[in-house]
Amino acid sequence: MVNPVKLIYQLLHPQSVSEYELTLKESPSGIPVAVERIPGSQTSGYLLAVRTGSRDEPQALMGISHLLEHVLFRGTKNRDNVQIMREMEAAGGQLNAFTSAEVTAYFGVTLDRTAQVAKDLVADITVNPLIRSADIEMEKKIVLQEISMWEDDPDSYIHSLFARTMWEDHGLGQLEAGTVETVKALGEEDLRSYFEERYRIPEIAVIACGNVDVDEVVDWAEESFEGRNGSPGLDRSPPQNHGTGLRVFPREGDHSYVAMGFPAYPANHPDRTALRALNAIMGAGGSSRLFQSVREEKGLVYSIHTSVDQHSDAGSLAAYFSSTEDNVMETIETVAKEMRRLLEEGIEEDELQKAKNMIRGHLVRAMESTSTRMYRLARNYMLSGEAVTFMDDLERMDAVNVDDVMRVAADILRPERLNLAVYGRETEELRSLDLSSLDL
Repeated sequence: MVNPVKLIYQLLHPQSVSEYELTLKESPSGIPVAVERIPGSQTSGYLLAVRTGSRDEPQALMGISHLLEHVLFRGTKNRDNVQIMREMEAAGGQLNAFTSAEVTAYFGVTLDRTAQVAKDLVADITVNPLIRSADIEMEKKIVLQEISMWEDDPDSYIHSLFARTMWEDHGLGQLEAGTVETVKALGEEDLRSYFEERYRIPEIAVIACGNVDVDEVVDWAEESFEGRNGSPGLDRSPPQNHGTGLRVFPREGDHSYVAMGFPAYPANHPDRTALRALNAIMGAGGSSRLFQSVREEKGLVYSIHTSVDQHSDAGSLAAYFSSTEDNVMETIETVAKEMRRLLEEGIEEDELQKAKNMIRGHLVRAMESTSTRMYRLARNYMLSGEAVTFMDDLERMDAVNVDDVMRVAADILRPERLNLAVYGRETEELRSLDLSSLDL
């Protein structure tokens, strides 16, 4: 059976589908290189991914990956921070970075005719950074502002609080930006040592997307980073499944932010695509089960959604919502009952098809951006070791059936593994709540 979304995409983009390429190679010094060539694209993007993040930080150095990412833009042996930005903007491009639990990445996207600027700048900031005390102190101020903003955005902050609840003392539960105390304590020696230890082969990979040539990308990777070898490697261990847990994180005000969910699958699990479909059915969009039952039928919340978070060796599926203090307990009970109803009554074929089309539509729209393609490819490769094409993603989703989703639901939605994080007041009802008493 022909995938209808794939067919439509082929009709709208005949050249890009017929000549589209995703290639995975390795440079002579052992640097993995993943290249998505997009014929007709007028942009070129280059990214260096480093296999290190907040989960890999000693607790005393929490936030060092994120702070170092900031500092690398402050200047190199060849350019100061103003020159870096001027060159990139003069090339019609953007230079940026991101830090996550397991990956730190730096990327530049420019017009295809100014691609050399992106290559030069990405290589320069990741190979020749100055890492000076004055720059570190300046970036600390900025990061502390970022932490403050983040804590004042409870819709985002609850995701981190849920991770702390789920993974307890494991590195996956650490805050990606660190804490005010740990960031303030970081110094030049800490950042230099961290850079010299982590930013080396075999913990780096090169990603390129757009109007790019795979052999030229391999040459750029080798010429730029061959000297960055000798990393001692990371010693990661997966988190232990610890059963159920409830944590309340105090917050002033009568509005509470809640996450309730379960351990799920890592990024390379064979059922990860069926898990995405289950997530869409439960809580993606206004027609999802939770939105309809919790908001539309009962008016308990303004918004509610579910989200899948995946790592190289762990994952989670959780529902997120906010409500007034008076509605928290009823909302928690309603979410639990809706999960139980899904397990008992199952799902319909048309419900699955709707969810699959939502996911396909998101994928198709996202693929219009070179930056998004690079992020997707970098994340997939660094977490799972796979370089999967956009069309492969569509075909995997098309293959998911009702039995797959229900098998995953029965495996994930288990009351003995339910975890609940609340960012709000600790009421008497919450203090006395026994999660095993919920109708799940």
